[in-house]
Amino acid sequence: MSAERVLIVHAMWDDEAKVWVATSKDVPGLVTEAATQDDLVKKLKVLVPELLDANGYEDGDEIPVKLLGQCTFVTNKRKQKQRKAA
Repeated sequence: MSAERVLIVHAMWDDEAKVWVATSKDVPGLVTEAATQDDLVKKLKVLVPELLDANGYEDGDEIPVKLLGQCTFVTNKRKQKQRKAA
């Protein structure tokens, strides 16, 4: 694998489980989760090299990983209550 290639990892917020879930087509077998994106990055720094090794990728230089995060949420527009003059 060339050092020029950037591996893409997708992270999506799972609102029900309250965790970030990461997957990647570039890293076979990658599925992991963490409560924060910082914790997710820490896990990915360990898991990505292990999975690349397990999938027969050659040892080599550093490989850049781009984490693409997505979070969708719903909000309600609420009318502000008017304050009564004192």
